[in-house]
Amino acid sequence: MSTDTEAQVTAEDLVMDEEEAARARARRNERIGRWLLPLIVVALTIYAWDRICVVNNIPHYLLPRPGLVAQTLIKDWVLLFNALLITLQTTVLALGVAVLGGVGLAVLFTQSKFIEMSFYPYAVILQVTPIVSIAPLIFIYVDSKTAGLLICAWIVAFFPILSNTTLGLNSADHNLRDLFKIYGATRWQRLRFLQLPSALPYFLGGLRIAGGLALIGSVVAEYVAGTGGVGSGLAFTILEAGYRLNIPRMFAALLLIAGAGVVIFMSLSILSHLLLRKWHESALKREV
Repeated sequence: MSTDTEAQVTAEDLVMDEEEAARARARRNERIGRWLLPLIVVALTIYAWDRICVVNNIPHYLLPRPGLVAQTLIKDWVLLFNALLITLQTTVLALGVAVLGGVGLAVLFTQSKFIEMSFYPYAVILQVTPIVSIAPLIFIYVDSKTAGLLICAWIVAFFPILSNTTLGLNSADHNLRDLFKIYGATRWQRLRFLQLPSALPYFLGGLRIAGGLALIGSVVAEYVAGTGGVGSGLAFTILEAGYRLNIPRMFAALLLIAGAGVVIFMSLSILSHLLLRKWHESALKREV
């Protein structure tokens, strides 16, 4: 009888070991696939792009081959990199101002319903109005080109942070709210120890969205400004290259904009994971 029991336990342990090994393999394959599959898709896309240019004998001033774009990126690196720095400077400043303004206004909204009812509709109107239609007026009334670019990018990035943070501050558990009230917590204590931690995941989600929108706002504002020379960003570089039919440089500049957007999103995603990994369910699931 004892021998049968021991054999049964051993069989169950073997089954559990096999299941654990299968789960480990699945996690490993998922980690590898998360990076490998996008790289494969990119490689196939570049190859298809090159073959289309060769088979159809498309001239480089209409659609340059990937190799020519890479050569142009290396040859014009100094020009493109300096333009990228200008665009990124506007993007980072606009995102910083959007964070300060969005979080500050969201806190005011949660502290006073009258303030929220008075100003939130205007924030919505500002968000749904296309920045292309507002930007010309901004550059008419604002003398500084840098300030005008910053305002345009800020308008685009502001609302996701405001709306997500407001939602997070209002999403604190009502049972915990009652507990704070029972123990006589002040409004500041309730905000600091309950509402702000509850709003952090929502804020970080809005921040990831706002990062890309700030870059889009910067590029659109540069298009509308239409001024070149020293201190011009990637948008003017693209416009100038288009006027000169330097299509490889256009593609190289577009590649830098796309790369900058990816880097911004990945950086904010890593920041979100670092801040949430020890306590929030969304980050804990990714570590399983």
